Amino acid sequence: MTVPEASVAVELERLRGTVATGIAEIKGSLSVLVERSARHEQDLIQLREETQKDIDALRVDVEALKRNRWPLAAIGALTGVAGAATGLVSLLSR
Repeated sequence: MTVPEASVAVELERLRGTVATGIAEIKGSLSVLVERSARHEQDLIQLREETQKDIDALRVDVEALKRNRWPLAAIGALTGVAGAATGLVSLLSR
């Protein structure tokens, strides 16, 4: 082996080491990203469950409010009839 071939071999070995190091760094970065993605997915699932529980609780509250509300239409009709009756009584009593 001559000197130029030796230097080429050394440079190729150095390049191989650099590529191997780069690939190892990429694998490490990908592992971190996969772990973060899995953690975010778990957080999202938990958030969805909590949100659904809150929505269900609000639905129960709304249904309770609907059941306990005053029948405003009936009260308005009764008030109108009472007013008309009062007016009629005062008109006839003159």
